[in-house]
Amino acid sequence: MNGRQSGRPTLEQVAARAGVGRGTVSRVINGSPRVSERARTAVARAVAELGYVPNQAARALAGSRTDAIALVIPEAEARLFAEPYFLDLIRGVSAELAASDKQLLLTLVRTEQERQRFEQYLAAQRVDGVLLASVHGDDPLPERIGELGLPVVMNGRRTEAEPVPYVDSDNIGAGRAAVAHLVGRGRSRIATVTGPLDMYVARARLGGYRAGLTEAGLAPDEELVSAGDFTEEGGRRAMRLLLDRRPDLDAVFAASDVMAAGARGALREAGRRVPEDVALVGVDDSPVARLMDPPLTSVRQPIEEMGRTMARMLIREITEGEDRSERDDRSEGRGRTQGEGLRRRVLPTELVVRESS
Repeated sequence: MNGRQSGRPTLEQVAARAGVGRGTVSRVINGSPRVSERARTAVARAVAELGYVPNQAARALAGSRTDAIALVIPEAEARLFAEPYFLDLIRGVSAELAASDKQLLLTLVRTEQERQRFEQYLAAQRVDGVLLASVHGDDPLPERIGELGLPVVMNGRRTEAEPVPYVDSDNIGAGRAAVAHLVGRGRSRIATVTGPLDMYVARARLGGYRAGLTEAGLAPDEELVSAGDFTEEGGRRAMRLLLDRRPDLDAVFAASDVMAAGARGALREAGRRVPEDVALVGVDDSPVARLMDPPLTSVRQPIEEMGRTMARMLIREITEGEDRSERDDRSEGRGRTQGEGLRRRVLPTELVVRESS
């Protein structure tokens, strides 16, 4: 008996036999230098014992780059094409990659099945790296990509202590600037419509809102906080709830322009004038802000530049990856490491004042 099994052995069976992660097996099979000699030997032994035959497409790519970058957005098509944020981000990424002759692959991952299918695609070494946008706090995809030996850069982060490289904007500063502006306009009962609070960006903007109130000497009031979901309808529902709770509110900070548009609709339904009765501020400074009636005061974040910066950071990771092979061996199975100054970028935001406040 030589330990071989009936049927075609899987990558997972090789990993279990070798006592390593699936990503390590993928790196060994594809000739990556980012594997310790001990792991390489264990995988080779398991392959021989099980009679594992690697996928031919993956083997054909071994030792060469694909010149392809995946941009992954874990959202439905409706939100992708309805929100200017994603279109601006894609524009920035695409422009930067075009200058470097990299191909951009846009992928939507909306279900667990799609996530697993995408991981299988990555395991076949069909892209050189991954850009992730709109990542929620419990999303395991960033770590899974790292386990597969691929560099990854996120748009935003999941926590304050995010271990994966990211490019973000100053979301706390956005909330503080919005509240400071509203207080300066004589408003004192300032509400907020947040994004989904399982996302760091929403929590950070809420934190900035609360910090702005404290700095202005105003006591935070949880009745003035209503959760949205970064959609127009979510902003509308949250605004209706705020009006039911606190009909005396005189200002609203919405955590995105799209939600501010929904809030504006709910205020109009309730007979509230903007800005005479209720001042309104959003975030993004998107075309939505400029086209609203009245035009929306908004905190501008450099979305296209975030996309460009993400792409540059990822290209640098890909280019310099071979030089970091020894370091990656020490953190095998947990993704790449890099200097703190290279892995975290927070770009500034700027308040753009218009007629809504």
